[in-house]
Amino acid sequence: MSTPAAVAATGGMRFSIDPWDPSYGTSVADDGFKESTAKIEAGVEEAPSAWRPVPLPAARGRLVAAPEAVLFVDGVRREDARGWIDDLAPADTRATSAVPAVCASFASGVVCSCALGAHLLTARVERGLFTPARHAGDIATQGGTYRFRPVTDDGPNGLNLAIQQAMTTLEIATAAGARHGHATGAGAGGQAWPGPDGGAGPAPDGSFADVPTWPSDTERPGDPFAAGPTGPWPRQRLAEHPTDQPGDAAQDRSALLVVDGPLRGRTHMPRTLGFIKTHHSRYLEAPQHEVVGRLEPGERTPVFMMGTNWDRFTWYLRLPSRPGAPWAGVARVECPASLPAADAIGLADLSQVVLPRFASHEFKDGRAPQNLYPIAGLERSLRRRLGDHQLLYRSLRRAALGAPTG
Repeated sequence: MSTPAAVAATGGMRFSIDPWDPSYGTSVADDGFKESTAKIEAGVEEAPSAWRPVPLPAARGRLVAAPEAVLFVDGVRREDARGWIDDLAPADTRATSAVPAVCASFASGVVCSCALGAHLLTARVERGLFTPARHAGDIATQGGTYRFRPVTDDGPNGLNLAIQQAMTTLEIATAAGARHGHATGAGAGGQAWPGPDGGAGPAPDGSFADVPTWPSDTERPGDPFAAGPTGPWPRQRLAEHPTDQPGDAAQDRSALLVVDGPLRGRTHMPRTLGFIKTHHSRYLEAPQHEVVGRLEPGERTPVFMMGTNWDRFTWYLRLPSRPGAPWAGVARVECPASLPAADAIGLADLSQVVLPRFASHEFKDGRAPQNLYPIAGLERSLRRRLGDHQLLYRSLRRAALGAPTG
């Protein structure tokens, strides 16, 4: 096990610096892990008493097939303005009460990383007026129309939760459409335009210039996760023609879908992994919890089952990173509980050799290594597509005053 980066101070104190930019917080909650009420079944892959770090598949004599593509899904949201929906007072009288409302823009997109490089497969932007007011309607502005979206929860977080749910619904629709488009070779934006170095670059409108192209991104000398003969995949860890292991999800070469965040509401999508960057709760008993801190880059914990108001298989994975705190570079990955346990374990093996290849570097990203490069680039592209915040705000103010929108 590598020695954590530490500095000796008075009294021999050792400490490490979190690699995340402080403006993002930390990957582990500042107040430590909160105890979870989730039901945990730790014996899916190994008996709880036999838990230990799971080495890379090659070290266990397993060959993992390179998927033909990895599709990364993410969404962004922004509140453009907050306002009030007046009560139904007569037009010539002043309203005596009003209901809160939020005008928000949200977007979802998919990045495909394949033999062509990294390219935007699809992106969708929507705008909504979120309010509990039943008599509300759409708001048409010069910047677009905010469609009325009724909110049933009138609690303090009702509006925020409604916006999040709308974005999640859009992510699901975008991901389903992108997987179909990739399978058929159709879909908007499904072309990798040649860049100046011959690799995949931005489309003519410059819409995706900030997403690194694989495998042209700078590689660390001697990096075991550098690109190998099968394209942007770790050398020595993926087989272009794997041995025949029927029913093994690790040998399936169809596209792998990676969702930024939990799989809640998306467990019906095939070949899909949820990727969780931050940790707030402690799910495992002490002996199993300690295994996470012993992981080396590329290693994972055994697969376990987690049950809350929905079930999923999950495991912890350490991405390539500088030595630091015990949980530095650790992400949690999950897949649907509807899968056979053997398939979940196969996907866990696949995650070990696919996801580290996209881990970000500290000098490039403020949330390295958990903020995977394709997801970071996708977020930037989607935020640009939301439109200019100030222009949208002014257009909403004009609409509220009854100014013409044409």
